[in-house]
Amino acid sequence: MPQLQGQIAIVTGGNSGIGEATAKLLAREGATVVLCGRRAAENERVAAGIRAAGGKATAVQADVSTPESCRAVVDATVAAYGRIDALVNNAGIADKHKPIDECDEAWYDEVVKIDQYSVYYMTKYALEVMVPTGQGSIVNVSSIGAGGVAGVSYSAAKAAVNAMTKNIAIRYAPTGIRCNAVAPGPTPTPLNAPEAAQYFHQEFAAECGKHIDITLPTASAEDQAQAILWFAGPHSRSVTGQVLYVDHGTSLYG
Repeated sequence: MPQLQGQIAIVTGGNSGIGEATAKLLAREGATVVLCGRRAAENERVAAGIRAAGGKATAVQADVSTPESCRAVVDATVAAYGRIDALVNNAGIADKHKPIDECDEAWYDEVVKIDQYSVYYMTKYALEVMVPTGQGSIVNVSSIGAGGVAGVSYSAAKAAVNAMTKNIAIRYAPTGIRCNAVAPGPTPTPLNAPEAAQYFHQEFAAECGKHIDITLPTASAEDQAQAILWFAGPHSRSVTGQVLYVDHGTSLYG
């Protein structure tokens, strides 16, 4: 039997990269997927592909950097399906490797709102639905950048995600609600494709590269999705508060 048969899963940022791979995998494992993102057409493209493959998916347009949109996603899920079994907080943007001396307040705020605050909002509202049922799995997508090997705003946001993951796990450890994180290493996605990477701060990116082993193989979006599935599914039922690095050992170098 599929691991998530009959379950309801929300995937933020589910219209590309790791989020898209995760939405498709969870659907193949039997979940009804509610995927959201800012680009409505891309949301529907992924949802339509899942349905064409025999899965169940709904697309919701949302900017999860705002509490209003996060509330709307949760409310739409409950209105349609009555519950939430899994939440994957995947939405995020890259920060162009800007060091602190070249990162202005507006850019810092934008990155933190999307990469950190969305996790707070989505989790807070989803927990209101999970707590009465006494079960649920929250999976946050962090990054090896939480160790400081990225721009200042991204490093700060992902470090906060790791801390929130453990904090939420502690809060709900006596219940059937779990919270874990996957920390991807270099993973080819639209966020770090060559056409996007050309706008990164090249000097600081090179400095950060001295503290990780960038010669190792890269993981795929599907590799990250498999790790997310493990946390979302029953095989990790005794695991909470953990951060799983999926990076071929890239971050061991630092």
